[in-house]
Amino acid sequence: MAFKFENLQVWQKALELTDEIDSLTKSSFPKEELFILTSQIKRAADSVVLNIAEGCTGQTNPVFKTFLGYSLRSAIEVVACLFIAKRRKISKEEDFHRLYDEYQSLCKMITA
Repeated sequence: MAFKFENLQVWQKALELTDEIDSLTKSSFPKEELFILTSQIKRAADSVVLNIAEGCTGQTNPVFKTFLGYSLRSAIEVVACLFIAKRRKISKEEDFHRLYDEYQSLCKMITA
């Protein structure tokens, strides 16, 4: 692997989850949400991955921690979007719970 972030389990998990969010939006979210909630949740999920990568590549530990903080906030934003989708009856209950649990696990990894 050419880049340091590729070896990080937290980055790998975030990358898997951004794919799951993408699949969820494609299968469940209605067209009228395309430029609203769909865009928001996908950008937040991608941001988790991107901030971990950006922070760890050639940076100092304090800078990396700063970027992990950005990642954590984006992960929390994904969870908030999941709540909105659940409340609007866009996503299935089981999808909400599965992704909620996965993001809870990811947040623990980010803060560890």
